[in-house]
Amino acid sequence: MLALVVGLLPGAVSPADARPDPRWHFYTRDRTRYVSPWFAGARRIMVPYGCTRAPYYDPDPRCAHHRGFHHGIDVAMPCGTPLYAGRRGRVLSPSAPGRPGPAYGVHPFRIRSAVGGHVRDILIGHARRVYVQPGEWVRRGQLIARASDSGAPDGCHLHFEVRLPGRGYTGAIDPSSYLMLRPA
Repeated sequence: MLALVVGLLPGAVSPADARPDPRWHFYTRDRTRYVSPWFAGARRIMVPYGCTRAPYYDPDPRCAHHRGFHHGIDVAMPCGTPLYAGRRGRVLSPSAPGRPGPAYGVHPFRIRSAVGGHVRDILIGHARRVYVQPGEWVRRGQLIARASDSGAPDGCHLHFEVRLPGRGYTGAIDPSSYLMLRPA
């Protein structure tokens, strides 16, 4: 009975939505499902940070075999999956320096957070609906958005990127520790 009630909660991802998106393509051999305070459920990584064979990126001199460089981590999830603030921080104005382009979808946003004594901008791409506004402080665990396929040719997913403050994608650093992934 409880499972039925939970499935009917507003905004909950129904079992039908939990089916794999036929557009998903995984550019990693990692088949592990991960949990994170940033999203609901156990999910697989589609495109890891760094050099990748995914066809969406121009060749990068850091990468062998003319591969491109992915500045974040893409995590496959059904459209509508709740996204939560994994850390406390302040939502930045869309006009802040380093604004993400259309490849991040129509509702990308950033949260500036002090992490381990360092200030970092956490960028969330491919959001369907964003529940937070620029200037607002978010607390850990707060519902901030829902996943979508906006700007994503390969289906619904979360793009999670960490940048140095005020910098564009060239200021991106490995977001793995900030995403706090744990095997399910």
